[in-house]
Amino acid sequence: MNTFGRNLRLTTFGESHGKAMGGILDGMPGGVKIDMDIIIRETARRRPGQSHLVTARNEKDIPELLSGLTDDMVTLGTPIGFIVRNTDQRSSDYGEMADLYRPNHADFTYDKRYGLHEARGGGRASARETLNWVIGGAIARQLPCMKNISINANVISIGGVKGSDKELATVVEAAMKRGDSVGGIIECVIEGLPAGIGNPVFEKLHARLAHAMMSINAAKGFEYGDGFEAASKYGTEQADIFTSDNGHIYTKSNHSGGIQGGISNGMPIVFRVAFKPTPTLLQDIETVDKFGNQKILKGKGRHDPCVALRAVPVVEAMSALVIADELISNH
Repeated sequence: MNTFGRNLRLTTFGESHGKAMGGILDGMPGGVKIDMDIIIRETARRRPGQSHLVTARNEKDIPELLSGLTDDMVTLGTPIGFIVRNTDQRSSDYGEMADLYRPNHADFTYDKRYGLHEARGGGRASARETLNWVIGGAIARQLPCMKNISINANVISIGGVKGSDKELATVVEAAMKRGDSVGGIIECVIEGLPAGIGNPVFEKLHARLAHAMMSINAAKGFEYGDGFEAASKYGTEQADIFTSDNGHIYTKSNHSGGIQGGISNGMPIVFRVAFKPTPTLLQDIETVDKFGNQKILKGKGRHDPCVALRAVPVVEAMSALVIADELISNH
């Protein structure tokens, strides 16, 4: 599927080493003033080539908005089309990989599903696809109903280590020196969402957030509130006791992560996403080709040693698309 959302729908296109990435955001109401600087700021946060800790691929990632807006950047209520040209592809890095199945990549499964796969950068399976999501999320965040809602994500651990940015950077640098990669965990906090947003049963708010997060490349786990720790606790430890202040009802704790029964309860929504290590390694690794012959995959190319570092704005963008979609539905 290449479309995400119900009322606010993002449809995307493009391959990592194709001519461009792009998408159509449909369902945006008319009359919303769009600030292009906000979109550029968000794409810059996930842009490659920013430091020695991320891929050296250098893309400016400045989107061109093609439709759905007046000359004064006000939404018309019609589909908003956008495109970003790819300018720093290095497809030669993948020449020897055309017939090989890279471990933990989508090469083998795409072959089985479609009869072929795009070896150059992974095609649609590449994390470059998330550029489209960040653009869609940056537009969605500018809806008037999103004005008082904050969405902030941060890397809270890398390789099992929790600490300062410097300490986390040290873990990544150590992996890079070995030609290795390392996983990480991102925590996201959504504040300002009123109680009563979401749906029960099959469209629970946390289920929609989980769907969004598990659509992100390299995401391997999702939990909200106490998450898996709840399984080792007693009910007395987990109870979110209700209280009130001048008629405002809230809970003394937030073990539920801001969601109960699939619907927001007015407390901050807190969830975490686990990202696996980048599957491409800068060292030799055993594999097979599409004919089943044993091969050695030579590690080369430009890749993120830790996917979690550039996934922070992606987590925020996908959260924004979910929340904006729910608020549009609620209104």
